[in-house]
Amino acid sequence: MATLADSFLADLDELSDNEAEVPVEDEAGVANMEEDVDGDLADLETLNYDDLDSVSKLQKSQRFADIMQKVEDALEKGSDMSNHGLVLEDDPEYQLIVDCNALSVDIENELVIIHNFIRDKYRPKFPELESLVHHPIDYARVVQKIGNEMDVTLVDLEGLLPSAVIMVVSVTASTTSGKPLPEDVLEKIVDACDRALALDSAKKKVLDFVESRMGFIAPNLSAIVGSTVAAKLMGTAGGLAALAKMPACNVQLLGAKRKNLAGFSTATSQYRIGYVEQTEIFQSTPPALKMRAGRLLAAKSTLAARVDSTRGDPSGNTGKAFREEIRKKIEKWQEPPPAKQPKPLPVPDSEPKKKRGGRRLRKMKERYAITDMRKLANRMQFGIPEESSLGDGLGEGYGMLGQAGSGKLRVSMGQSKLAAKVAKKFKEKNYGSTGGATSGLTSSLAFTPVQGIELSNPQAHAHQLGSGTQSTYFSETGTFSKIKRI
Repeated sequence: MATLADSFLADLDELSDNEAEVPVEDEAGVANMEEDVDGDLADLETLNYDDLDSVSKLQKSQRFADIMQKVEDALEKGSDMSNHGLVLEDDPEYQLIVDCNALSVDIENELVIIHNFIRDKYRPKFPELESLVHHPIDYARVVQKIGNEMDVTLVDLEGLLPSAVIMVVSVTASTTSGKPLPEDVLEKIVDACDRALALDSAKKKVLDFVESRMGFIAPNLSAIVGSTVAAKLMGTAGGLAALAKMPACNVQLLGAKRKNLAGFSTATSQYRIGYVEQTEIFQSTPPALKMRAGRLLAAKSTLAARVDSTRGDPSGNTGKAFREEIRKKIEKWQEPPPAKQPKPLPVPDSEPKKKRGGRRLRKMKERYAITDMRKLANRMQFGIPEESSLGDGLGEGYGMLGQAGSGKLRVSMGQSKLAAKVAKKFKEKNYGSTGGATSGLTSSLAFTPVQGIELSNPQAHAHQLGSGTQSTYFSETGTFSKIKRI
């Protein structure tokens, strides 16, 4: 039979076997993590290349050239209304809109890469400029305008930046620690600025084309979220028909990117909102109501997409009505709650109320009336602390009990008015023994040995004798009797 120590040793052996198997999996996971880190570092190193062509490759791609050529041809030709039938997926302009949506996302990513390239190369010349001008296109225009000039006051930045920012840039440039750049580096920076501006103009041209065509393909959806956001929603969903079949909760998430905050708080990150947050209505909504506004926009956008997919309202009036409804709801949310109105008193009755009176009501009032003891307990004398049942102000307070009168807590109860009145009535009716009543054994007939029966006044006789034993013990003429002892 195995002892307790043997069972413990067996358990330890099993634990050691399990621990021996774990490092194999850990080593595989570490290897995968190292590969991911190496891949990320490789992507980051591409931003530090000296050659711009190795960083920016979109403009020289065949896809970019073909889409831009189709967009230019479509803008010159205008919209062909004959192709807009019930089946939008077969329309070539609809397919071009989907391609333009994907291209606009690629252009935005390319602009970020070029901006990083310009910033890294121009930092030795003017390191403070990147903290003063944040927008990539504005930064590229300012760098192209300043160039290798050390005195920024000689450079005309009017029209590129606001006047306040221009003044801050001029003052900062006069105290900067930057040095002039070599000619080859400056030439690469200017070339990168030209590419950034060319990509920005191409993006504007693509958006102009999308906005001009979305009014025919999805007029109601464009009326709610705008042409640009409508094109992005359709491109991400895979078409207008797919967007119409999608529930509103999924439309709200289209284009949403969960950001990796590297351990920081996710309380302020709006990863549950996609392209809907780019709409004008969402941006003008207060931060506390943005989540509700996003859900409302997604719901109404889904309804508008279903109307557009069936060509229910080509004029777009349904979308305009939805937009006005959204605006009114958001305004209603921002209204303060109604103030609490004071409740008016009821109108007094002109006729007197019928109240019961009489002895029964008076007896009831007297029975439930406040007593003198309670009156004293409810009062407090100024400057003198009251006593309490538990002491130190705890428990039930005694008020003026024990402070007025004899100092006792008990108050003698006087005769009530009702009792006094009843007693007086009984006296008047001779109910009981009173001062004017005579005894029932007293008689007006007196038996005398001389005259026999005679009438006499017993009250006068009592008055003559006096009260008590005054005539015998305390009389002036009375004497003590002598008692003989036997």
